[in-house]
Amino acid sequence: MRATLLIAVLLTLAGCARQPLPVYGDVPAFQLTDHLGRTFSSSTLAGHVWIADFVFTNCEGPCPRMSSHMRSLQSKTPADVKLLSFTVDPAHDTPEVLGHYAKKFDNDPSRWFLLTGEVATLNMLDQDAFKLGSIGAEIEHSTRFAVVDKKGQIRGFYGISDGDTEAKITRDVARLEKESS
Repeated sequence: MRATLLIAVLLTLAGCARQPLPVYGDVPAFQLTDHLGRTFSSSTLAGHVWIADFVFTNCEGPCPRMSSHMRSLQSKTPADVKLLSFTVDPAHDTPEVLGHYAKKFDNDPSRWFLLTGEVATLNMLDQDAFKLGSIGAEIEHSTRFAVVDKKGQIRGFYGISDGDTEAKITRDVARLEKESS
């Protein structure tokens, strides 16, 4: 009787174990320019969990809200988690413009990088890697965040209207931080 009960409890607990987060794809190597005018290489992210979004500085819609979430995530996640905001308007969002924007949101430049660069590189990331949109004449972009693991694999997408976005991101970042590299 006790053995049967023990087996039932163990089977129940095994069923409650969380499944690993799915893998949606790999982020290829890239090189861009950050908001301080420095060259930023994706190799900087090796061994780090990171959060990404796509915004533009003169957006009057959801971008300020997304950047506010990034500012909040900056304080709600471990210090080794990186945050990347890729521009979808590289013609306007120069490093200087991104630098002013970053200051408005109290970014920590050692963790949160606002990135600009060649349209082809940004398109490769936005459209091909993250599958969120494209850099084009009309500035339309996704309002989703992505979480990337220590191996450069996309492990989650989170919309700003999904409800409690920051809690979901911080929960999954914590799970990924525990995974072995």
